[in-house]
Amino acid sequence: MKIQSIEAIPVKLPRERPKSVGTAGSPTGLDDTPGDYKWSAVFPVLYAVNFETALVRVTLDDGRVGWGEAQAPLAPEVACAIVDRLLRPVLLNAGFDGSIENIQTLWGRMYATMRVRGQTGGFMLDAISGVDLALWDLAGKIQNKPVCALIPGSRNLDQVKAYHSGVPGANVAERVRNALTLQAQGFQAFKLFYDCGRDEFLTTVAELRRALGPGVALAVDALWRLTPEDAVEFGLALDRCGALWLEAPLAPEDPLEHKALAGRIRTPLALGESYRTRHELAPFFRSGCMGFVQPDLGRSGLTEGLHIASMAASYRVPVVPHVSIAMGPQIAAAIHLAAAIANCDLLEYNPNVFAVANQHLVEPLGFAQAAYQVPRGPGLGCEVRLPL
Repeated sequence: MKIQSIEAIPVKLPRERPKSVGTAGSPTGLDDTPGDYKWSAVFPVLYAVNFETALVRVTLDDGRVGWGEAQAPLAPEVACAIVDRLLRPVLLNAGFDGSIENIQTLWGRMYATMRVRGQTGGFMLDAISGVDLALWDLAGKIQNKPVCALIPGSRNLDQVKAYHSGVPGANVAERVRNALTLQAQGFQAFKLFYDCGRDEFLTTVAELRRALGPGVALAVDALWRLTPEDAVEFGLALDRCGALWLEAPLAPEDPLEHKALAGRIRTPLALGESYRTRHELAPFFRSGCMGFVQPDLGRSGLTEGLHIASMAASYRVPVVPHVSIAMGPQIAAAIHLAAAIANCDLLEYNPNVFAVANQHLVEPLGFAQAAYQVPRGPGLGCEVRLPL
């Protein structure tokens, strides 16, 4: 079999901002500047007004189709252009037998196209990841197995426990009420975004801990807002609340600052969504600063995601895949990874994102009792319904 065509499809869907603020992909309020991309009201980064991502469709010469997706919360046209102009020419007519070795070879070919030109991260790897997921989908279809069953040593679980990403509410009391409702639905783990003033946020964490009890896990995503000067005090406050982890505490470039912080607080640090490969993450593993690693399958793909998981296992670091703005292929890939590897017991869940993704699948992904149901069909188990 050979790869006959590769199509990249930018996706921009309108969404209700009030319902999405405070959740994965939209953790903070936005300023009132014009245009589709606006500054966060809390820290210097852009967010999209719309739901944006990039789908990839790979077709073999026997007619089989594989679906993938690049993490592209802003400017999905960029990842699509990379697929169209750089990756498609090197993969068209390449032989494909659905083996893991074949996928790894093609991943290496894609990575090599720009490695000496400084493109070993960012949009380039996002685009590669979209194609990579489509190849894994095809591999499962060729072998007539779900993707999680293709992974060597797979646990091949039927479901994956989820944590709720974000606790909505206009004030502390509303957040507590909403969290209690979610707890009654089965959630035993939550992530809170540091989206307000420090005192208000720490009061929210303390009140949630009091209301939910000591058995519920509370993770905190600092959204890269902390500095080396104030991070220790913030972390010590989380120590007193028994936080599950402190995610993205500092600017992502410096492993030594993260090491210094990790050495002064008990709360484990969680990192990963800012990085695409094991090479980017290696300095953080070597520094010993990571308590959890959070690869995003729309940025690392399954091929590199498995390398990251293997490195994590060697350092005895648990894996908790990051799931942000995503359609079905990204979410399904994260579910399959979590269902396969031994060092993963939790997966991020955002109900608004999940609902949007399911609207555009032939068969929706399953979720019940605070757990993802692992798709059992061949491949990723999610066929995108076009037009969107």
